[in-house]
Amino acid sequence: MIGFIWFIMATGIKQDTLTVTSPAFEPNGMIPAKYTCQGENVNPAIRVTNIPEGTKSLTLIVDDPDAPGSVFDHWIVWNIEPKELITENSKPGTEGKNHYGILHYKGPCPPSGTHRYFFKVYALDLLLDLKEGADKKTVEKAMEQHTLAKGELIGTYQKK
Repeated sequence: MIGFIWFIMATGIKQDTLTVTSPAFEPNGMIPAKYTCQGENVNPAIRVTNIPEGTKSLTLIVDDPDAPGSVFDHWIVWNIEPKELITENSKPGTEGKNHYGILHYKGPCPPSGTHRYFFKVYALDLLLDLKEGADKKTVEKAMEQHTLAKGELIGTYQKK
């Protein structure tokens, strides 16, 4: 922690917090079936506020840390225009390969129980120079030292 504080003081970089919400569900609330494998399987609208000055792009990663075995990636998208609303059922930027092996949003579909789904948004000081289909690890590596702010929204889902 001391090293991180020293880094911020030495570089002058201050990381802010984005506010991430959705008109589709409340924080820590149940994600409507429309946005899951039991519905239309389209992405919900995501609202991002408190975007810092100097933001060149946003990155959005949706994952499930409660999946058996490892964190399960549902959607990876970067080079999103830094605006307040990512619209429902959209392709807002360049998409990466998720755990299904596809390049678009695939909604919650837990094998059992209630899972949490993290909609993590990052404000970056550049556009990422990555080809479509990159995986989450590659995207996260490319974002290192370019994140101005971040925030997350957590939703839950259990199959009916």
